[in-house]
Amino acid sequence: MATYSKDMKFMSTEEIKKACPSAYTTKPSQDVSKYYTHIPTYQIIEDMEKLGWGVVDAKEVKARKYVGTQKHMLTFRNTDIVVEGKDGDTVYPQVIVTNSHDGKNSFKFQCGLYRLVCSNGLVVADAEFGKLRITHMGYNFETLQETIKNIVEQLPLTIESMNKFKNTELAEKQKYDLARKALETRFDVQKEQKVDKIYQIDLDEFLKPVRKEDEGDNLWSVFNVIQEKIVEGDFEYISGTRLRKARKIKNFRQDLKVNEKLFSVAKEFAI
Repeated sequence: MATYSKDMKFMSTEEIKKACPSAYTTKPSQDVSKYYTHIPTYQIIEDMEKLGWGVVDAKEVKARKYVGTQKHMLTFRNTDIVVEGKDGDTVYPQVIVTNSHDGKNSFKFQCGLYRLVCSNGLVVADAEFGKLRITHMGYNFETLQETIKNIVEQLPLTIESMNKFKNTELAEKQKYDLARKALETRFDVQKEQKVDKIYQIDLDEFLKPVRKEDEGDNLWSVFNVIQEKIVEGDFEYISGTRLRKARKIKNFRQDLKVNEKLFSVAKEFAI
């Protein structure tokens, strides 16, 4: 299943510090209790490197107060874990770690998949492999090692889900149903509401592939078209009488939330 890739480039310490200074904060927020155990995120970075995982993306939320202790996210990949699909669709499993230094968050680990063909990342829903967390007080290298081992051991289930998507052919009505349900994750529509009753959206245009590699009626292709357009804001809609252009999701917290929901929605259509 896995092949070695020499093309993968990890971020340097300087690049991570520039993109996500809070990962290198040496002191927590002044609001934390005296019992708070401060484990700087760079400890995770160093320990993940020992396990073969390097940082490929780093982000932090904007903060006006207590800059340097805000919530942040790091995305890790391993050069030894690459999924080469028979259809040429190369996918890199990812480990996404979020943390903050204000006493409100533990280290949270999530699994993701990155498609080389479109430089598109998606997040596997928590339901797939459970919520993996390490409290600051309980952190040590052995605990991290066990957590990553659990994620890697469950990767075959994630790949199995991806293969189910590829082997599921969607009828025209199913594609429209998937598109509507997916759009509800972006607009945060209430359960009793229907997104196409509130906003006018050309679903045929919304479902149109951006690239040749995503052409096809299988769930994997359709899902990736939808996921990319929702995250990148690559679609238009009419609200009231005004034509609007959707905005790209830039806040990583919203990105993670929407991606988890999208994966769950797509799974409903898998055979």
